[in-house]
Amino acid sequence: MDCQYLPLTATGQLSSLFLDYIAQKDSLAPFYNHFPTPDAFRHQIAEKTFDEQKRQTLVDALERQYAGIANKPDFSVLRQPNTFTVTTGHQLNIFTGPLYIVYKLVTTINLARKLAQQYPDYQFVPVYWMATEDHDFPEINHFSLFGNQYAWQTEQRGAVGRMNPQELKTLFAQIPEKLHLFEKAYLNHNTLADAVRYYVNELFGAEGLICLDADDAALKRKFLPVMRDDLLNQTAGGLVEKQTEKLEVLGYKTVITARNINLFYLDDQLRERIERADDGTYRVLHTKLRFSEDELLTLLNEHPERFSPNVVLRPLYQETILPNLAYIGGPSEVPYWLQLKPVFDKYQTAFPMLMPRSFALYVPKVSARRVAKLGLTPEQLFQDDLALKREFVDHHTRHSLSFDNENKAVNKGLDALLHKAMMVDPTLEKAVLAETKRFANAVVRLEKKMRRAEERNQDVGLRQLQAVKAELFPNGGLQERSENYLTFALRDASFLKKLLATFNPFDYRMHICLEA
Repeated sequence: MDCQYLPLTATGQLSSLFLDYIAQKDSLAPFYNHFPTPDAFRHQIAEKTFDEQKRQTLVDALERQYAGIANKPDFSVLRQPNTFTVTTGHQLNIFTGPLYIVYKLVTTINLARKLAQQYPDYQFVPVYWMATEDHDFPEINHFSLFGNQYAWQTEQRGAVGRMNPQELKTLFAQIPEKLHLFEKAYLNHNTLADAVRYYVNELFGAEGLICLDADDAALKRKFLPVMRDDLLNQTAGGLVEKQTEKLEVLGYKTVITARNINLFYLDDQLRERIERADDGTYRVLHTKLRFSEDELLTLLNEHPERFSPNVVLRPLYQETILPNLAYIGGPSEVPYWLQLKPVFDKYQTAFPMLMPRSFALYVPKVSARRVAKLGLTPEQLFQDDLALKREFVDHHTRHSLSFDNENKAVNKGLDALLHKAMMVDPTLEKAVLAETKRFANAVVRLEKKMRRAEERNQDVGLRQLQAVKAELFPNGGLQERSENYLTFALRDASFLKKLLATFNPFDYRMHICLEA
């Protein structure tokens, strides 16, 4: 697979905050700890503390969660004080969801490999943090395969990881392709979390990737002091608000908004925000649940699993229960982590390195041949359709489609005409200028007619160009945000292996991957 590279700034798709972070703009330095370079991991390792008891709790949780899975990873390595994790996370999109989710997993695996080479005295485990507690079902219930959209309809509510995926049986009847791995995953497990763990282990377990479900009472007990403080003092919300204001003063648009209480109440079929009323009691929104302060704290101590961190506290929870060094995130994740550093400082937890995931445009063999034939550069592929069409026509025409030289000559003559007319009668200026404007408009119309005529002459090439753009940028957007990895893996069983062999986690550019 041949790879070309394009600066992410040239894609026209990413926020200034994300791009300025990658560029290591000085004004953003206070918003993170270390920028992710290979050498910077030495400092991150020195700063990360993680006690033996937490390691044992983590290993015990993983052993429970992987019970019954064949060829499961060896978790005992996580008991060793010289073992660290690198982590990515995402929702449990069905059939892996958009392609960029697989890119996140591959980036995380390759980062662990790179670090193992550079720091042989340490061990590095790639982790997929499954967002099992997320309750935004419409974001995960659909996927695209060969241009067709498929969606899971259900009456189930609450945390998606607890949903029963066996309802997906009706979806398999709609999909022409035989997806045996996913049939085993979804139809043989009672929760979506178990199903995702199964197929991710089948796809990436041999590469050392571990799936963690943080919807676990023992793990949440390690986070209990922070949750108690958030309920009583609403500490995190104020810290994030101040950090957000600093970013906005710099001209950046921020991603997340903190709440006074950054916890949800979690139970079967239910994940709703907790709010504190004016009388000091607590209520769970959209329910009849009400608690006094003592009742809520008793519930927290006895059942910490009923409390679910939101986007403000989830990253801190992650870093509390993992010996983690880096978080691998996308263009919306990295910016919101930049809003959170004061929360980590408050709770004396090392802020992880924020690593952009790998970005890629995968060009299948037929399209790769068309790209070569059309002579398209990586920069041109990411141009908008109108600009690319114009540039293509200009490059391939044998004629001049501009009247620039002629305009200069005519304008010189018109200036002379205007001067001569005004010598006779200054009131003729308006009449001459009006004729000049009519002439300029006529030239513009004629240029457009010539361009349309030349486009008809180049019809074959333009149709090929449009076909390439339509395939590589479905619905005008980035391929990785809509296509599913199965679109390529069903045609090429080595697709994932090729990604693993190609992605350099420290290369923060767009990979243009052309299939040979």
